[in-house]
Amino acid sequence: MMDWLVLAILDAFFAALVAIFAKVGLQGVDSNVATAIRTIVMMVFTLGFVIAIGKGPQLTQLTSKDVFFIVLSGIAGAISWLLYFAALKLTDASKVAPIDRASVLFVLVLSALILGEKITLKTAMAGVLIFIGVLLLAI
Repeated sequence: MMDWLVLAILDAFFAALVAIFAKVGLQGVDSNVATAIRTIVMMVFTLGFVIAIGKGPQLTQLTSKDVFFIVLSGIAGAISWLLYFAALKLTDASKVAPIDRASVLFVLVLSALILGEKITLKTAMAGVLIFIGVLLLAI
């Protein structure tokens, strides 16, 4: 199995491609329509992947708690994508993407408040540096 760091780096690379491809694709398309198309493609691709790797049966084994929080995650993700594509439609990808990736700052705070995770001095300092970096890139 791949190391989490390799997966995270690959995730960051493909997230960058999202910004580039979306910016080009949004030129003559409403951002909400583009988000709907992207969502359909992602659903078909992901469902096909789950079935291809033999995990399809797990779809019927989810608890109501699993479904509830996955649905909440899906709603939050949909809102995020709608806002992201709307922002991309209005300005440069190089401005929108860093602000979008600043979600890590919200994760730090919310994971402490909701999940009880600890914010260490190192984590807090890194959060401040990320915030400064976002400001420098986006403004």
